[in-house]
Amino acid sequence: MVFVMIPNIIYYVRHKNEVVNVCENKALVIAEQIGRYGCFVFMIFNIPYTYFNFWFGHAFAVYISVNGGLYCAYTIFWAICWKKNGMLKALSLSIIPSCIFLFSGIVLANIPLIVFAVVFAVSHIFLSCKNLQEKTKKHTTIDKKWKDEFILIFVLCLFVLTIVGILFGADVGGAFPLN
Repeated sequence: MVFVMIPNIIYYVRHKNEVVNVCENKALVIAEQIGRYGCFVFMIFNIPYTYFNFWFGHAFAVYISVNGGLYCAYTIFWAICWKKNGMLKALSLSIIPSCIFLFSGIVLANIPLIVFAVVFAVSHIFLSCKNLQEKTKKHTTIDKKWKDEFILIFVLCLFVLTIVGILFGADVGGAFPLN
């Protein structure tokens, strides 16, 4: 959890005057914060009878490998998009942490973490896109809209394929092997 927060803290310290949430939907902002802090809490603490630990063979190795890969991807996107504002930055830096939380909840069979991860993912991705849309409203062209929509669809497809590959991947002893 600390490693995921390091780029966010550095960015906030260097750009604290620029970090403004332009979306005025208070319910969505509150849902995002509840989801975020719920994920932090349930990544560290467990409630008996809602947490079932690793539930398939070699789950710990898969857990460390996938979360390590996602963290590396997150750090790479932070480095690439450091001074840029665009749909790629908004989506990658909101979908990857959502994947980390959701994947962790699934692999650990941690029901509260799964619930908070879904709340966080939906609200965080929507807020990231909405904030970008509001910031770039004046400068949007038709070509940019098509490009942004393509990136959005591509990243969402990548997210879905990653989760499906993790759950059904036979070569890593996936959660639901098909054979």
